[in-house]
Amino acid sequence: MSALFQPFKLKDVTLRNRIAVPPMCQYSAIDGKVNDWHLSHYASMARGGAGLVIVEATGVAPEGRITPGCTGIWSDELAQAFAPIVREIKAAGAVPGIQIGHAGRKASANRPWEGDDHIAADDARGWDTIAPSAIAYGKDLGKVPRAMTLDDIARVRQNFVDAAIRARDVGFEWLELHFSHGYLAQTFFSAHSNQRDDMYGGSVENRSRFLLETLRAVREVWPENLPLTVRFGVLEYDGRDEQTLAESIGLVREFKASGMDMISVTMGFTIPETSIPWGPAFLAPVVERVRREAGVPVSSAWGFGTPEIAERVIREQQLDLVMVGRAHLANPHWAYFAAKELGVERASWTLPAPYAHWLERY
Repeated sequence: MSALFQPFKLKDVTLRNRIAVPPMCQYSAIDGKVNDWHLSHYASMARGGAGLVIVEATGVAPEGRITPGCTGIWSDELAQAFAPIVREIKAAGAVPGIQIGHAGRKASANRPWEGDDHIAADDARGWDTIAPSAIAYGKDLGKVPRAMTLDDIARVRQNFVDAAIRARDVGFEWLELHFSHGYLAQTFFSAHSNQRDDMYGGSVENRSRFLLETLRAVREVWPENLPLTVRFGVLEYDGRDEQTLAESIGLVREFKASGMDMISVTMGFTIPETSIPWGPAFLAPVVERVRREAGVPVSSAWGFGTPEIAERVIREQQLDLVMVGRAHLANPHWAYFAAKELGVERASWTLPAPYAHWLERY
């Protein structure tokens, strides 16, 4: 029997299989508000058979968006716009999740197909950025952010809490905190981007403080019976990965003690000068190490988009869930494709009845 198509239970939520659609930015919102594009997109992903569909990185504040086209949940109006998407995901048999975050110094950028760089200073579409320290990312994201005050830190932490409440109230059943990819939380943790000399900088304990405070504050308002997860970059591929990974695993243990239910393991992307060994399932040994040493369920989203690889990493218990992103864009019914490839009997059960009827009949 296929390991990939076994149910997965976390808290009171049961996924129909171990396949998840990870957050993938669509850059198609208007002033943070989702629209028909998002409804069609997420309904399609859910109807394809995945057990979990996580809505793209959604800003907890207007300045926390990556681009002007990114989704937001900083008001009740924006939150309510997600209601039809939540309903469609659930109606298709998947669990509706959302990732909330703040882009920090990588915010105020053009959409990828429009340059993927910071919006020019004289362009009214852009805005000022904030970060732990006044250090630019570099390359095409050269805007120097304003170093956050303690009041800024408290405000953004509350932005996360308010966003979690809105996500809860609109019906999402899985919450992921975006603490990775060089965005705000990751830049607090990384010594590359955090040069503060107060309680939020310096030691690994201090650099972890914002992440832990935010997680704990969100845990207070997010239902105890629903999964609270974190996407976190555990290494940079910058030549000092063993030290970073050891520090990261220590923080993941603290995440767990603070109420996190699962970690989505990724890279930091805090600096542009890295040597990432891209390839199929290249992160699997790292993910497995986090799983083993931190004692927490794990997922990841890099290089697991072929059925054989996805099946193997689940069967060998390197991962508990596989996040299949780009392959779902190419084929929204990837779960059906995977079931057929793996010889799952009556693979068409992964599809909606109007599709399965025709596939089973002929």
